[in-house]
Amino acid sequence: MVLSTPFTPKLYFPMHGDDSYRVEHYDLTLDYRVGPNRLGGVARISAVALRQLTRLSLDLGALRVSGVLVDGARVRFTHRGGKLHLSPVGLRPGPFIVEVRYAGSPQPVTSHWGGLGWEQLTDGVIVASQPIGAPSWFPCNDRPDDKATYRISVTTASAYQVIANGELVARRRAASTTTWVYEQIEPMASYLASVQIGRYQRAELGPGVELVFPAGHASRVRHDFERQGRMMEVFRERFGPYPFGSYTVVVVDDELEIPVEAQGMSIFGVNHVDGRRGEERLVAHELAHQWFGNSLTVADWRDIWLHEGFASYSEWIWSENSGGLSSDDHARHWHRLLSDLPQDFVLADPGPHRLFDDRVYRRGALTLHALRRTIGDDPFFALLREWTAGHRHGSVTTEAFTALATRRTVRPLDKLFAGWLHDRRLPPLP
Repeated sequence: MVLSTPFTPKLYFPMHGDDSYRVEHYDLTLDYRVGPNRLGGVARISAVALRQLTRLSLDLGALRVSGVLVDGARVRFTHRGGKLHLSPVGLRPGPFIVEVRYAGSPQPVTSHWGGLGWEQLTDGVIVASQPIGAPSWFPCNDRPDDKATYRISVTTASAYQVIANGELVARRRAASTTTWVYEQIEPMASYLASVQIGRYQRAELGPGVELVFPAGHASRVRHDFERQGRMMEVFRERFGPYPFGSYTVVVVDDELEIPVEAQGMSIFGVNHVDGRRGEERLVAHELAHQWFGNSLTVADWRDIWLHEGFASYSEWIWSENSGGLSSDDHARHWHRLLSDLPQDFVLADPGPHRLFDDRVYRRGALTLHALRRTIGDDPFFALLREWTAGHRHGSVTTEAFTALATRRTVRPLDKLFAGWLHDRRLPPLP
């Protein structure tokens, strides 16, 4: 894990996560029946205790736990309020393994933004967990700065395709079911772990880029994502190498309020496909999250502008590189709109209920454009490439970004960052 500066979490979600240990690997073996929404799971979690432990906790939602082992020995546990508390005997600092057996009907985690995590579709499953939905389907240390590798095995009816994070390493059919095994070798935050299940077709959009979609929408889907390869080229040039082994776009046969990203994957609703590329800015936004949000993940949710502001600015970058409006045009437009909104918002610390406020997205993009206008195009994109390379697959903070930007230019930036990140009133564009 890469963490550039000493960091004390502000804990927007104090009931999630346990700082007494770190997870290195999750091995999830799942058996799922689509119709009755029944999930059986075994989670084998390899972790490292940071101090002597007589108690530790995992986050797990409304699923029934039948047994827990720590280093092969049964331990006492309690499970209530979304927390699985374990009482190992004299667990010393260093590596240990927890095995949890559980089952039930997974339900989304209740939140300020509605249900998060494992959710039934009309005929299948979508998992969209940001920021606290991961415990809806597996026991985890649910904090964004605890990134681990994953193996996800899902057995379900053979009529369905299963898509999960990482690379498909095995697919085994037995009678009426198929087991799909994926391995995610790059460290991943728990909220980015995802499983998609549905009756899908697959198509290649280019080397390492796959499109998964319902058969009835093939022509519209192919047209709307036709420029995905070119978009990938533009972002590689601007942000540096794509950070994962592959990229999968899933279009579900249901309507979604917004598209969502997972590590190495983006998920769109059928309502985001119109056959005219009417939502192409969202295609750019979700792809950009693979750099900003998935490879570089915030250490604490207060810094979410480092995800959403960067992904929103990427919409403007794609626009000016694909024959659309320039970033200057977009910036002037959004600055006018945000100037008319209440000036009661701090970008670098919006508060837990404002994580997905539109001002996080648009003021975040404007902050980057103000920086670009101040230091110039070449230094700005060189800064982004250095940022993504130096923190690849790690954890990041606002302080780390502003410190890097300040070191890489002779222009004074303290006033710029103070105004855009920490003042309530929207500054003028440079």
